[in-house]
Amino acid sequence: MIFRSTVLIAALCLPAALPEACAQVPADSVQIRTAVLPAPESARSGARVLGYDAAGRLVTLRPGTNDFVCIADDPSDSRFHVACYHNSLEEFMARGRERRSEGMTRNERNVIRQQEIADGTLRMPKGPSSLYSLSGDSTSFDPAAGTVSNVRSLYVVYLPYVTAESTGLPNRPDGDRPWIMDEGK
Repeated sequence: MIFRSTVLIAALCLPAALPEACAQVPADSVQIRTAVLPAPESARSGARVLGYDAAGRLVTLRPGTNDFVCIADDPSDSRFHVACYHNSLEEFMARGRERRSEGMTRNERNVIRQQEIADGTLRMPKGPSSLYSLSGDSTSFDPAAGTVSNVRSLYVVYLPYVTAESTGLPNRPDGDRPWIMDEGK
């Protein structure tokens, strides 16, 4: 299987290939190890892990045994970013990935998803759900060594439809305190 993957990478990296297709895809074990880093330690070993195959397609690298989904760093993007979230957010996240693959910007994706939520065609969790991520620049990840350094953490709790008034949380950043983004949505 390693031989077949190597041949596929070589075939994709001909001069006519798209530059993003020629990105070096780390071994599955490296993708899994780094993808789960943002998750609480107790959730890492059982998280479902999505990562990239030799052709750059998002695939399941490891099935999960708990309620977390983790996504490996996209090798076609120069930035480093891995995220883990509660599986109740999977429909929302998958829809965002689908729209991103269509070339939509973050703002366009958010507008469409908000409309689909309002229409009832995209379900959101009824209660709180969590997301954890690590982000950095192109020097933050060494795929050969499988190491990560100099990253920023972001922890998000999705609380559908809450407001500053209903929670006592501010609706804009205030230092390192939690705050509500997209109040009422």
